[in-house]
Amino acid sequence: MPQTSAGERCTPEGTHRRGKRCIASVNLSGKPDSRLRPQCVAAGIFFGVCALSESASLLTTPLDALHRELGARMVPFAGYSMPVQYPAGLMAEHHHTRAEAGLFDVSHMGQITFTGQRAALALESLIPMDVLGLGVLKQRYGLLLNDDANILDDLMFVNRNCGQHAGDGGDIFIIVNGACKQADLAWMRARLSATFPDVTITHHNTAALLALQGPKAVDALKRVVPGVDAKVFMTGGFYRWNGVQLFLTRSGYTGEDGFEISLPGEHAEAFARALLALPEVKPIGLGARNSLRLEAGLCLYGNDIDATTNPVEAALTWAIQKARRLGGEREGGFPGSSKLIALNPINTQTDALKPIKKRVGLLAQERIPVRDGTELVDAAGKPIGKVTSGTLGPTVNQCIAMGYLPTELAALGTVVHAMVRGKAVPMTVSAMPFTPNRYYRGPAV
Repeated sequence: MPQTSAGERCTPEGTHRRGKRCIASVNLSGKPDSRLRPQCVAAGIFFGVCALSESASLLTTPLDALHRELGARMVPFAGYSMPVQYPAGLMAEHHHTRAEAGLFDVSHMGQITFTGQRAALALESLIPMDVLGLGVLKQRYGLLLNDDANILDDLMFVNRNCGQHAGDGGDIFIIVNGACKQADLAWMRARLSATFPDVTITHHNTAALLALQGPKAVDALKRVVPGVDAKVFMTGGFYRWNGVQLFLTRSGYTGEDGFEISLPGEHAEAFARALLALPEVKPIGLGARNSLRLEAGLCLYGNDIDATTNPVEAALTWAIQKARRLGGEREGGFPGSSKLIALNPINTQTDALKPIKKRVGLLAQERIPVRDGTELVDAAGKPIGKVTSGTLGPTVNQCIAMGYLPTELAALGTVVHAMVRGKAVPMTVSAMPFTPNRYYRGPAV
């Protein structure tokens, strides 16, 4: 996401006294290093981006009182006071989500709708994804690009055009990252106001968003909201709970089966309590959310992708459907399209424009956590890249990381070194995800 006022890079006033950036330390109990300044706790340990200064006022989600009642450690993140962990600790929360079902409050995220007859066409003019061809109640991952084909944000979008033809796309529901939502809205409105005045862009800033994730998420949720088990990965639907309308998708950002549920903020606490009353469901904070997504090989905006990286370098061209690529029926037409098409070797006749760097997975050969921002060097000690996310992966029980390397060093099995407090820690370029994803795509045949 763009680094807005809700997500600024660490400055000297926001750094730990021992270094020029937030120190990313966390012990195995999941407790943040108490020496960190408050505004850098969530950022330094989990995200690499300071959320707000201590003097800035924080927003709260509809579940704020519940988090505090449950004993959450609250930290600033994306302009909000958010739970980083609960009394059980980060490791226990991580393992619980992998084994049963974890409930996350992600209400800081931006929930936006495009409505109007040309809503799908409007969104397609902003992103390199096939929106017009998306079936009713189907969901896709998307990228919002600037004119240089660099990534302004990543997002999820659903065609909610229920009861109409899929191609009409009169109701597109979009979820964007919390620290980027205001900048995203401004970008969308500026780009569409002249060409799509008939499309209404609405920011649902009072709605809540919950994520229920884990192998037992479906069994838990169907006891509260019957019928949700009929959904498969990346599909959504409208449901009712105690007279309240919910919109949910079978998706999430942990690598597990699960759901994201949008509902009116005034009903969020009662709904969360109904889920937490189930024995398999426990509350999970931002700390475990980060370690879960990293094990799943999923990018975090502001760390692994940002406005200085493009989809080719980030290894995200899989998200660009054939219809929008060179020779596709709706080639280009989005910001940065000519630069992206020229850069992407899949779309060109030559490899002369291959990117000079590539996002890769890394496994440490020693049990030494390698944190965000750590320098990567070759065998001779020459700097060659940076770690963008890193932690001890609780499920894989290894130190894992994600980062960028020169393309010629990005092949699986290549050994590089991470400089951790003056020690060269060997790391092997590895396939992602680090632990297998378990999305539900339908009954086994």
